[in-house]
Amino acid sequence: MDGLHSQRPSGRQFPDTAGTSAAEGTLAHELAELKARNYFYSVEFGKRKLTAAIKKLKEQELWDDKMMGYTDDYLDYIKSAAMKFKSSPYVAIEKHVDLDTYIPHLPDEDRAGGTADCILIGGNVLHVIDFKYGKSPDGRVNAEWNPQMLIYALGAYEAYRLLYTVEAVRLSIVQPRLSDGISEWECTLDELLQFGRFVKERADLAIKGEGEFTPAPKTCRYCRARGRCEARAKKNVELAFLVGTDPKLLSNEELGQYLLKGRDVAKWLSDAQDVALADCLAGKEVPGWKAVEGRGSRDWTDMDQAFAKLTENGISDTILWERKPLSLAQVEKVVGKKDFQELVGELVIMKPGKPALAEESDKREAITNKVTAAEAFKEEN
Repeated sequence: MDGLHSQRPSGRQFPDTAGTSAAEGTLAHELAELKARNYFYSVEFGKRKLTAAIKKLKEQELWDDKMMGYTDDYLDYIKSAAMKFKSSPYVAIEKHVDLDTYIPHLPDEDRAGGTADCILIGGNVLHVIDFKYGKSPDGRVNAEWNPQMLIYALGAYEAYRLLYTVEAVRLSIVQPRLSDGISEWECTLDELLQFGRFVKERADLAIKGEGEFTPAPKTCRYCRARGRCEARAKKNVELAFLVGTDPKLLSNEELGQYLLKGRDVAKWLSDAQDVALADCLAGKEVPGWKAVEGRGSRDWTDMDQAFAKLTENGISDTILWERKPLSLAQVEKVVGKKDFQELVGELVIMKPGKPALAEESDKREAITNKVTAAEAFKEEN
């Protein structure tokens, strides 16, 4: 199986190096789970346990009080969804679902599976709800034919098929940090099982080392193999160096096509550099490259002691310290939105943002012919 792994990298081979945003999302998920458990299972997880658990979460570095409001929005959605059933549905919170029926696992790998945030079952309906904490409009997730949600639904169906009759499958994604962050979709059980057969066919090909890689920005974004994937590397090198094309000026049509196709080039190069640096730091050889110490910076061992010594020797505080105003957003935060609006709201204007290139599918209005290139990129005073 080692040879197979070298040809067909699996995401399970690579460590999950989640960044701050992912860690923040994990913390919000933990809070959301606590609130849902308290609402649906108040006997086993009452108010006292909820309060103690939340107090512990607040001790974490990434805690933000705004999480309380966003997770309340998620809980309100679950409550509303549960009330739509004719009778009280069965509720599973943070349920691990087994996917072995559709995605066989290699002998030296963990079994395939996932964790559904919330599952509601009753009245021949299986409803899977997923909580997402992302705030970027580009990261809005659509429930319609969403592979992750469908896989969770498949796992939930396999787990409960002997206990409940299922005819309809509902999928909901709740992203409370977005203004349009709720996406809902419904399909029949037959459509879900048809998707399951498709997943099984693709999984069988992957296990055998067959099939084709189809690298794309969205596909590769969270893949743990993104820095080592040969197919992604070849595709981006071809795009970066215009392999197979004549050295001529591009038309606007060609330029637009290359911009669309080449969105992943810079990100791929960054991912590849991260992998190479990690290997070099671990003592592995990456021909042509090495890890070196970056440019250092000076810092005080004790700033208070240093400043005290300077003032004792005649250096004025006005030289050592500078006074500058808070930003508008910082002032609003310390004053409070209501008082800010009442006191100085009329003194605030919305300045237009600097023009940026976006894909045609972007919801923002085009600003063609409204500004010249010189005006758009002139130096600010």
